[in-house]
Amino acid sequence: MKTYILFFATLFGFFAHAQDEEKDKAKALEASTNLTWDANKALSESKFVDAEVDYRKAIAKSGDNAAAPYNLGNAYYNKETYSEAFGRYKEAGETATDKKSKHKAYHNMGNVFMKRKEYEKAVEAYKEALRNDPTDEETRYNLALAKEMLKKQQDEQKNDENKDDKENKDKDKKEDENKDKNEDKKEGDDGDKKDNKDQDEKDKGDKGDEEKEDNKEGEGDKKEKQEKKPEDDKQGEQKQPRPNQLSKQQIQNLLEAMQNEEKKVQQKIDAKKVKGVKVKNEKDW
Repeated sequence: MKTYILFFATLFGFFAHAQDEEKDKAKALEASTNLTWDANKALSESKFVDAEVDYRKAIAKSGDNAAAPYNLGNAYYNKETYSEAFGRYKEAGETATDKKSKHKAYHNMGNVFMKRKEYEKAVEAYKEALRNDPTDEETRYNLALAKEMLKKQQDEQKNDENKDDKENKDKDKKEDENKDKNEDKKEGDDGDKKDNKDQDEKDKGDKGDEEKEDNKEGEGDKKEKQEKKPEDDKQGEQKQPRPNQLSKQQIQNLLEAMQNEEKKVQQKIDAKKVKGVKVKNEKDW
């Protein structure tokens, strides 16, 4: 009997504690809602700082108030603080228990992604919004626009990649051509150097051969002179007249000279004889 009494007492106490927690949550939610209302009023009066403070207080009071983070997200979105806005929309979507609130949160998340040009994420956010409210035509339109922008973005990226690939290929091709040219030039220079070296060696060899040939010829001439010298000297001795002895030609020349002198003397004598003869003058009377 005592056991049953203890069991029911414990069970009663559990229900009583649960009821207290529910009451506390309700009170917290009510306080959070009031703060949200105050924040909305401040925001309507362009008091952004006061509104931000009240929204944050409302969020801290109750984790069940999806309106507070959603409205704060809208405030950040209008200020173009998209990172803060996305965080609050995500918080609202996770906190919301009804599909309508979830739809609004994901729809606005899609709007943030569109502002960031993150079109692929925007597509997924709009799809999630439509899962919670398939009848919203605005979300459907935004989804179609996000898909179109995503396709355009992907095409541009593909074109940029193709352009980069083409530029890289052209660059590699140009580098290869320059490399080939440099190698050809190097080979040509090496070939010219080798040809010049071979030509120099050839010229050097030819010069050496010429010098050897000249030396050989010189030695041959010298040797020939040395070999002919005794014979030439002997012939010279035969040709040269001995002392006090005239050669045949010299004797002939002397005879002719004497004859010429005799002729000259005779001519002089004859000339004197002719000059001495008196001429008989005959008058023509």
